[in-house]
Amino acid sequence: MSALISGIKQHSLAEQAGIRPGDVLTGVNGVAVGDIIDLSFQLCDDSVELQLLRQGQPRTVRIDKHPDEDLGLEFQSAVFDGVRTCFNRCIFCFVDQMIPGMRGTLYVKDDDYRLSFLYGNFITLTNMGEEDFQRIVRMHLTPIYVSVHATDAGVRCSMMQNKNAGDILEKLRMLIDNGIEVHTQIVCCPGYNDGKVLEKTYQDLLQLADGIASVAVVPVGLTKNRENLTKLRVFTGDEARDICRQVDEWQKDCRKKLGRSFIHLGDEFYLAAGLGVPLAETYDGYPQLENGIGLTRVFLDEWEEHFYKPILDTHRDAVVLAGESAAKVLQPLIAGFNKKYHTAHRVVGVKNCFFGGAVNVTGLLTGRDMLAEAKGVQRIIIPAVTLNKDNLFLDDMSFDDFCKKAGVTVDAVKDAKELMGKL
Repeated sequence: MSALISGIKQHSLAEQAGIRPGDVLTGVNGVAVGDIIDLSFQLCDDSVELQLLRQGQPRTVRIDKHPDEDLGLEFQSAVFDGVRTCFNRCIFCFVDQMIPGMRGTLYVKDDDYRLSFLYGNFITLTNMGEEDFQRIVRMHLTPIYVSVHATDAGVRCSMMQNKNAGDILEKLRMLIDNGIEVHTQIVCCPGYNDGKVLEKTYQDLLQLADGIASVAVVPVGLTKNRENLTKLRVFTGDEARDICRQVDEWQKDCRKKLGRSFIHLGDEFYLAAGLGVPLAETYDGYPQLENGIGLTRVFLDEWEEHFYKPILDTHRDAVVLAGESAAKVLQPLIAGFNKKYHTAHRVVGVKNCFFGGAVNVTGLLTGRDMLAEAKGVQRIIIPAVTLNKDNLFLDDMSFDDFCKKAGVTVDAVKDAKELMGKL
């Protein structure tokens, strides 16, 4: 069990101690550490000994520090003993639908409670042993993010294709009884866990509202790569409207009983239904923003906040590229901006040919699909969410290559404020 050190912060204790990127941490105070959670506990002392390997040669470094002082170490991975993977065969699993030939990390089905605690990754609780649950409780790893999908045991087992997946309520109660806060999600599939099944799931989770911080209902995402997979479809506009109305009623009831909305819908439901997204106060402080719960509302409110502020810079007219769903939100905003500031910016909803037309969210756009919509323009604005930390699109095209192939100025913006600054 070892941890590759990928970087050292400048002027840090680690740099002063002569530790270098490429060194491998094998232990702290003689104890092997499996992840950065273990590491943080071992580093609480005011003096620590690090066991390292440099080019295969062992060495020990002693560092004196304040108990809460950061050493300045950066690691290739937050888990040193390997990511725990998922052995379910969920009928809606997006990884199973991934287009062949992409980078290896996109095919990893992580189901690791440590990544759930550290980064908010959703886990099923089916790929854990008793020791894992005990560690969560012992180290008070809270909050944890759990994919519930259905509380009906038969439905959950069927959807996850795992005969042992039906005890979700017992596992949630055990975590909650031990002081662990839980955020949950339901990937909703037409004909499987909507309707009465969804209502039962909501009612069951409501009984655990003392420890469940939020419930998110997100629509199933389907790519064109579904050969030999369970037959699924997306929600129709009418079905999406029915779900929006039902959840709105549940939210009203929860606000009376709990003082919070408790259950939230993914933005895609409102867009598919042709309805406006709820106001900010209904989102309980946006506990699942990165899960697509309230992103549109945040964007709209930020746009409104900055719309009437003086814009000092002027730019050439641009084409703003977005997913087909987001384009519906952006088009009236940009039209209003053009009218006020006498510009001629355009919004183009990019069809996702790479994954298939049923995928219309902005974050899954690829470089090649956006390039196809960028011909004959003078300037392009793209959403930064389409790039990873290495500035790569999902199809492995780099941002630099995108700019070269576009042959025009390209700006990547992460929010409404940045977008307005580039218009």
